[in-house]
Amino acid sequence: MACAGWSQAAQAQVAPAPPPENTVQLTPVELFAFADRAIAAGDFATAETAYRALSTNPDLELRTEARFRLAMMLADRLNRHRDAAIELRKILDEKPDAQRVRVELARMQLMIGNIGQAEREFRAAQARGLPADVERLVRFYANALSATKPLGASLEVALAPDSNINRATRSDTLGTIIGDFDLSEDAKAQSGLGLALRGQGYYRQALGQEARLLVRLSGSADIYRQSQFNDMAVSLQAGPEVASGKDRISFALQTTWRWFGQQLYSSAYGATADWRHPLGQRSQLNVEASAQRVDYRPNPLQDGASLGLAVGIDHAFSQRFGGGIQLQGQRMTARDPGYALASGGVSAYLFRELGPTTLALSFGYTRLEADERLFLYPQRRQDDRFSTSLSATFRQVRIGPFAPLLRLRYERNKSTVEIYDFNRVAGEAGLSLAL
Repeated sequence: MACAGWSQAAQAQVAPAPPPENTVQLTPVELFAFADRAIAAGDFATAETAYRALSTNPDLELRTEARFRLAMMLADRLNRHRDAAIELRKILDEKPDAQRVRVELARMQLMIGNIGQAEREFRAAQARGLPADVERLVRFYANALSATKPLGASLEVALAPDSNINRATRSDTLGTIIGDFDLSEDAKAQSGLGLALRGQGYYRQALGQEARLLVRLSGSADIYRQSQFNDMAVSLQAGPEVASGKDRISFALQTTWRWFGQQLYSSAYGATADWRHPLGQRSQLNVEASAQRVDYRPNPLQDGASLGLAVGIDHAFSQRFGGGIQLQGQRMTARDPGYALASGGVSAYLFRELGPTTLALSFGYTRLEADERLFLYPQRRQDDRFSTSLSATFRQVRIGPFAPLLRLRYERNKSTVEIYDFNRVAGEAGLSLAL
């Protein structure tokens, strides 16, 4: 289905300059008709070639029409939903108010399995109100959020310069109740250039009309030349997702392993629960809870339970501007009360689409307190942690389905215990899925 007004522009376009000898010259109208005949004959490769030629036309409405028709063919005839999403995103980069296009992009995200991105596009589409027929499409797709692609994966790879790869103090000494201890070089802040890897894969299996079993494997790795600072983690989750009216509820059993310096640092097992509830057309409420048992291999005195709760709201201010805020709290018990912690904080984010570039800004604050003072330190641990990050994704430059990503982070942790007091500036320059 073509968007209203674009076909008329195609018919109004004049033919370009006379062609070279032994070539056939087609007007845009004729080339659109040629593509339609190719689709009717099942020759989708020829139709794609024609649409891609039209998508380079200098007339905005012509190339918009070509990209939209190409996207619909890729999605509905060839099941190439990721490629279709790229074409729809190109349209929105130039025509951010094309509501039908944004709704179709949300549908592509659903088919790919990017539920969070799909919900964001739905909220953006509804930010300015929708025609009745498009509103019906939104309701239909929103009710099908759990009926997504059964298999999927994502990956991000980046070079990561970091001023403090081990999040350590810059002090040469550590104050204790029996005097100052000299710190080894490994215990002090170290800078370095690393490779940052982030990825996940998932599998969905239908359990009925309104329920799915979701199995998700995710991992991250920060790898440095100094292997003693390598930080890697792997997490496996499995549990049901249930659609109840407009709400989505999920529950999962989870296990996580973390390695630091090539050695197993901690292992955890427990459960998580998540509830998502729409608040009108532009906003969504998210509630997340977790309970885990954590074992620390280097220091069994830290072993204990971890309980967490987070409540957040995401909101679309307009079709190209949105954000959210989250309140979170965590309680960690331990064999030694000096390692038992309670923390709470707030985080927020904003994103803005500027043509083919997406900017995202986030910031957060967390207050952490230990139950008691550890014997060696003169004060009970109390931390105030501040963080912020700014990232940019450049969709106009592509390497396959990936787009370049730049990110800058800053952290400052002020602590009454010197070894936990640090600041950090880190960057990332790499590739991420541009969807």
